[in-house]
Amino acid sequence: MADVVLGIETSCDETSAAVLVGGSGGKPPELASLVILSQDVHQVFGGVVPELASRAHLAALPAVVERARAEAGLSWSAVDAVAVTAGPGLVGALLTGVVYAKALAYAGGRALIGVNHLEGHLFAPAVEDPDLEPPFVALLVSGGHTMLLDVPAWGRYRLLGATRDDAAGEAFDKVAALLELGYPGGPAIERLAATGDPSRFVFPRPMRDDGFEFSFSGLKTAVRHAVRQSADVARDRADLARGFQDAVLDVLVTKLARAVAATGYRTAVLGGGVACSRALAALAAQRLAGAARVAVASPRLNTDNAAMIARAGWWRLARGERSDWMLDARADLPIPGLEPPSPIPLPSSL
Repeated sequence: MADVVLGIETSCDETSAAVLVGGSGGKPPELASLVILSQDVHQVFGGVVPELASRAHLAALPAVVERARAEAGLSWSAVDAVAVTAGPGLVGALLTGVVYAKALAYAGGRALIGVNHLEGHLFAPAVEDPDLEPPFVALLVSGGHTMLLDVPAWGRYRLLGATRDDAAGEAFDKVAALLELGYPGGPAIERLAATGDPSRFVFPRPMRDDGFEFSFSGLKTAVRHAVRQSADVARDRADLARGFQDAVLDVLVTKLARAVAATGYRTAVLGGGVACSRALAALAAQRLAGAARVAVASPRLNTDNAAMIARAGWWRLARGERSDWMLDARADLPIPGLEPPSPIPLPSSL
């Protein structure tokens, strides 16, 4: 059993390290430190440039890891294991973290465990909420992923539905670019939407009333047409942002509520970068009131971070799992324990 786990996350454009310390008597581990270094170099390009991301990780990783260890107040001899994101993500960025983690584990005689980034997002709320346990429905929404999962137990995941085209986070970034709000788009749109008129631009809700799958490409096109037809984009910008955000959140929460009704679970988990949205969390809590509690981590644990990787790794290490020295990065790494989709009855009211 690993009592102290160092987590490393480099799947995209955040370089992060964290330390988890296991509780006594089988209690869940506690977060001793978390360091996240975001890469500002991508803002001028309006999106992440993979080569620049890899180089930035290479430069920052030693200092970020050392800072996390120092803030935890532990010596290197106290670290029992290293958990690292092995995928999915940008393969060059992933490789930087995986190679560094393997060297750190090998040099110190420590256990090594590769972690799936999406499974990390599922464990993120558990870092702060030790009572969080399956079964629950999970909505994972980020720049690269949008999916609904049935989670009957840790390590067992059933895909209910995923996006057929663009992820919700990507749609936020692209619409933010249309509105000249910069990158990343989600926080900028949420700030602007708070001042917008929800009645001026009512955009379509793609696939809202059908099953568990998502589609956002058509919504992006609708916003693009509205921007082109606007006689004064500066005047309409806040209203356009509000209309777009309302459409996305309506679709996401309607699907989540449908999954809760279909499974009968009493807990719904929000994870991924888009789960930083206070508007999303508030709408989910409102729509699911009386049906399920909404578990969502604080923003720093919903963005890409090493605490969630350490937490998922800690759980797998406790089960006796280990990665060998052949551990490699994989851009399309599947979620471990993902079960084939099977028919699930749809509630007639949603």
